[in-house]
Amino acid sequence: MEDQLISPADSRGSPAKEQQAAGVGILLQIMMLVLSFILGHVLRRHKFFYIPEVSASLLIGLVVGGLANISNTETSIRGWFNFHEEFFFLFLLPPIIFQSGFILSPKPFFSNFGAIVTFSILGTFIASVLTGLLVYLGGITFLMYKLPLIECMMFGALISSTDPVTVLAIFQELGTDVNLYALVFGESVLNDAVAISLYRTMSLLNSHMSTGQNIFTLVVGFLETFVGSLSSGVGVGFIPALLFKYAGLDIDNLQNLESCLFVLFPYFSYMLAEGLGLSGIVSILFTGIVMKHYTFSNLSEKSQQFVSEFFHLISSLAETFIFIYMGLDIVMEKHSWSHVGFIFFSIIFIVISRAVNVFSCGYLINLARPAHRKIPMKHQKAPWYSGLRGAMAFALALQSVHDLPEGHSQTIFTATTAIVVLTVLLIGGSTGTMLEALQVIGDSNEGHIGDGFNRSDGYVSPSQDEEESSSNRFKMRLKEFHRSAPSFSSLDKNYLTPFFTTQSGDEEEHETLMPSPRREVYLSRN
Repeated sequence: MEDQLISPADSRGSPAKEQQAAGVGILLQIMMLVLSFILGHVLRRHKFFYIPEVSASLLIGLVVGGLANISNTETSIRGWFNFHEEFFFLFLLPPIIFQSGFILSPKPFFSNFGAIVTFSILGTFIASVLTGLLVYLGGITFLMYKLPLIECMMFGALISSTDPVTVLAIFQELGTDVNLYALVFGESVLNDAVAISLYRTMSLLNSHMSTGQNIFTLVVGFLETFVGSLSSGVGVGFIPALLFKYAGLDIDNLQNLESCLFVLFPYFSYMLAEGLGLSGIVSILFTGIVMKHYTFSNLSEKSQQFVSEFFHLISSLAETFIFIYMGLDIVMEKHSWSHVGFIFFSIIFIVISRAVNVFSCGYLINLARPAHRKIPMKHQKAPWYSGLRGAMAFALALQSVHDLPEGHSQTIFTATTAIVVLTVLLIGGSTGTMLEALQVIGDSNEGHIGDGFNRSDGYVSPSQDEEESSSNRFKMRLKEFHRSAPSFSSLDKNYLTPFFTTQSGDEEEHETLMPSPRREVYLSRN
């Protein structure tokens, strides 16, 4: 039987054998995807959070890779799974990132917009720079493998990208404060965009070190990439809103065309940004946010159902495939395991940087907020602990293989892969216990989903119902002033929504406060 197994390397001379080898590889990938979805469904149905769904995908990859080594079919399987990082950035990551923006509920997001932006932009910058500096200091003090400063900063940028899909799934399953969910979800969505922009800026600086660019040029380059990508994504997102509003495509015989056009615009946004030298991932993220808020309501009911399920489907497939591939990769590929100290101290530095990121930003946010809107300490501990590393960090590390010298890039790639696997398996498996210990899930206190959310107020303390004092009356007047002041909500309600959609600004949008996380498997239907 082993002689009948076609290896890609042995079948290059025969097109028929190449096709057979490709078919066997695709079959293996489909089998692992099916097994991963079934196992994830069983785990969620029995509420067994010690092995999250992404951990199940990783374990399947690890097992298949281990069996391949034992059965001497490692070369064949490596050939079937040997694809470049372009495959990640062109086919796997775009639907995942678009889905993140597409399922983002505007109400809790914009109610906590200032806090989310602080955590995702300032916090990610702090975590990235601090991680890079600690890794560099660890190298010059001989604690770990030494890398140049700019390469340490690149590593800090890519490893600062978080993927708290596990904690979001637990939030969705057991319930939590809707503002906490909005903070964790919103921070993770924008965090990817900032991490990519930081990495690309550092990579560009690394390739032009001889030009003597200063810090000001670096900051301008980052802002140019991020703001340009954001503007490109928002602009493209508005185009289909007007198209579907005025083109009259919502009649029965044109619904297929309507759905096809909707599916194509996200990729148009991605490719446009890449063609302009910007970040396609950042662009498609904001295209998703804009298209859900303005374009989605202009579709027919059947098209709305189709595009929602379509993007959920391909994002789930893509993310599952990435974690399976990571499991295979850590077993079969050649890694630089000689620098175990680099991995060990990197994990310590990441934990420290994440803590500085979350708690310093939380302190700044609470300084600017009134007493009843301050973020409780237990709500700050949850995103600190749940800052897992996932698909984005892995993809950027894969890209670093081509951006850095061979020895350095292999060390970074090995460390990133190990950190992703360890955080997903260990931290991901203990997240449910941690959240229960913090008492942020599963109870019925005021301020939980559907109870304590207020569009203007965000966090609401139980003491708000006490008898009004003169101080409280002053705060109420101040609150009314803020409500009457110009804001994005009023701009959206009075101008943007009537212009870009078929709805009036007074129509109340019925939306889920806690959108399904990327990996949800439609358990609500069972």
